[in-house]
Amino acid sequence: MTLDDLTNVSGWLTQTRIDAAILVAVNVLAALVILLLSMSVSAWAKRRIVSLSNSHQKLDDTLFGFLGNLAKYLILGIGIIFILNRFGIQTTSLAALIGAAGLAVGLALQGALKNLAAGVMIIMFRPFRQGDFIAAGSESGTVTEIQLFYTVLTTYDGLQIIVPNSDIWSSSIINYSANATRMMDLTIGVAYNADLKKTQSILETISTSDARALADPAPTIRVKALGDSSVDFTFRVWANSSDYWALQAEMLRKIKEEFDANDIGIPFPTRTLEVVQVPRIETAQKPAQSGAV
Repeated sequence: MTLDDLTNVSGWLTQTRIDAAILVAVNVLAALVILLLSMSVSAWAKRRIVSLSNSHQKLDDTLFGFLGNLAKYLILGIGIIFILNRFGIQTTSLAALIGAAGLAVGLALQGALKNLAAGVMIIMFRPFRQGDFIAAGSESGTVTEIQLFYTVLTTYDGLQIIVPNSDIWSSSIINYSANATRMMDLTIGVAYNADLKKTQSILETISTSDARALADPAPTIRVKALGDSSVDFTFRVWANSSDYWALQAEMLRKIKEEFDANDIGIPFPTRTLEVVQVPRIETAQKPAQSGAV
């Protein structure tokens, strides 16, 4: 390197350029610090929020997992805005650009965003929880997983159903597991020639014969209606939700056995066929013509 080259370098390396290089280095260093700090704080905030649900049994894991992720990405977004401001990038115009791009993406992904919005509403308002048996729209099953875009149900026969959250949120939701107790509401029909007092006494005995049947509220046994072919009784018994189906099957079996033992008839549809003999109509035979013309 000649003396002239050194002279040219010293002429190019002005104080303004040195200050600019130092400013860029400081900005890059500050951006790295902001990025590392925002990543560390966001991870800590997520862990802190999730740990709240782990330490309290009444808090829902899915809800606090969603809130943890929301806090994480919110802190990271704020950190990115600080980094962009550090390099002199106008975030106002950037926000307008992101908004325009978001509108285009939103129009293209209307169905996905609809499911996302419904998923946020389900997670926030909690109409059901993981492990509940629900019926929503045309599907029913036990909730095994709640995601932002879909909910996974498992049917009673072991099938997995993935239901979009918008289908669930836009329809009536029946949560069979929400309440601790359920009422068994049966209609029991007996023949018109049955002894109604005896029938009611038998039904009342059956309603209190099983320990799974709750005494409070008390069972209700009443004549409900005089049907076309039977006298219908209302048979209402309360039970714990976990015992409902087993108790209902046991009650129906006992009712049939006790009615058979006490000669109380249970009407069932019958059909009578009457065969009518239609007389045969005989036609008169024309006499045979003979002779020549």
